[in-house]
Amino acid sequence: MKTILTTEKSVDQAASDFEEAVFRNGFGILHTYDLKQTLEGKGFPIEDEVRIFEICNPARASEVLERDLDMNMALPCRVSVYSKDGKTCIGMINPSDILSVLSDDTQLGVIASDVEKTIRIMMEEAV
Repeated sequence: MKTILTTEKSVDQAASDFEEAVFRNGFGILHTYDLKQTLEGKGFPIEDEVRIFEICNPARASEVLERDLDMNMALPCRVSVYSKDGKTCIGMINPSDILSVLSDDTQLGVIASDVEKTIRIMMEEAV
């Protein structure tokens, strides 16, 4: 259901390396959230760093939406770079698992699996 890789890099370095990997692999970054900063600004501090990236490959997203517009709720893909127990982690909820729960369309499963493989490559490049 989820994939988590760990690295000895800092959150800042892993996040920077992940950003570069996203672009190298034909995806774009729609938004980046610094969850620690956001929560602290609202009076709810957390100890660990958490950066959330919303990423998308427009061609793949278009394929998904053409098959089933309701899948817009599962887009874009999210990848987190965060600190936990003194380590830096890069993780995602697997797109193939998300779409398999939301749709019986086997072609959507193929698309999600391909996207998942590419995101895994990006994560591996960043660790």
